[in-house]
Amino acid sequence: MTAGDLEDVLVNALVRKAGGTKRDWRAALGRVRVYSAETHPHCNWAVAPSGSPGENAIIERLLDDVRGKHPLVEG
Repeated sequence: MTAGDLEDVLVNALVRKAGGTKRDWRAALGRVRVYSAETHPHCNWAVAPSGSPGENAIIERLLDDVRGKHPLVEG
């Protein structure tokens, strides 16, 4: 899975869970940053949500679930 694929998974899950548009969730989510698996062996990606406090809380809960299923992605 690539960072772009992961962004799509996250955005689609956010729309399903909380409603709204893909465009709005993509803006609130931000880009997936990918780190070296050598320095981050358990999870090599992160996001820095920039939505409202409510949106960020929804995003953070989703991230916890998705990290368990997709801990490593390609750049």
